[in-house]
Amino acid sequence: MVLFPNCKINLGLHITHKREDGYHDLETVFYPVPWQDALEGIKSGVSSGESGVVFSTSGLAVEGNAEDNLCVKACHLLQKHHTAIGPVQLHLHKAIPMGAGLGGGSSDGAFTLTLLNQLFQLGLSQKQLLRYALELGSDCPFFILNKPLLAKGRGEKMEGIQLDLSAYSLVIVHPPVHISTANAFKGITPRIPGRSIKTILQQPIETWKEWLTNDFEAGLCKQYPEIEQIKESLYNYGAIYASMTGSGSAVFGIFEKNTSTSFSFPSAYRIYQPN
Repeated sequence: MVLFPNCKINLGLHITHKREDGYHDLETVFYPVPWQDALEGIKSGVSSGESGVVFSTSGLAVEGNAEDNLCVKACHLLQKHHTAIGPVQLHLHKAIPMGAGLGGGSSDGAFTLTLLNQLFQLGLSQKQLLRYALELGSDCPFFILNKPLLAKGRGEKMEGIQLDLSAYSLVIVHPPVHISTANAFKGITPRIPGRSIKTILQQPIETWKEWLTNDFEAGLCKQYPEIEQIKESLYNYGAIYASMTGSGSAVFGIFEKNTSTSFSFPSAYRIYQPN
């Protein structure tokens, strides 16, 4: 069985409160984007270790121990509660860059839950999958629903929002900069914004440049001037709106559909431009 975990962008991101448990409350809108990894899972008669999970990768290099990968963690999580899951081989072809604010790792973990549910016919409901996804990470539940959502709390309190960008073209530019979430939060002072993101997004897209902000962006642009340079370039190319996504370092631009632009960025930059 093969699934294709996609990424997301954040339309606005406000850090509103530092919680006693060490996490932060936020407000953002997650929007799915079809920049995809490929995840294959097959039942296996050959197990590796006690867990019975064989995990391999290709494509972009995936750093760290395999046991720390969210795909493997998703397997272990379901194995604790569902004995029907036998030995399994997982292969992840990585195309979504990491440390980019695109949620690729969270998507891989969430899609692994979906894959195992189908592969082993567990019959888990969407509500159950959402609960397991939240155990993996704050962004993971979004990828179970995979539609435009307004998120609050740690990101787990979600509600649907009417938002359709299909009339526009989206471009994502990722510089060779890896930003950890912990580093992104160092420069943050939580605040209650004057306007909610939901209210801003209900206004014409031409007004977003003035009002729609990502609280991580200002501090990270000082550390990584490439981010600000990409954003300025996208506006120079004619973007209606441009912003860093998540905790960076990827930057996206929204363009009129009929815009014909040949983008020029350094060769080390990855550019995603769907047809």
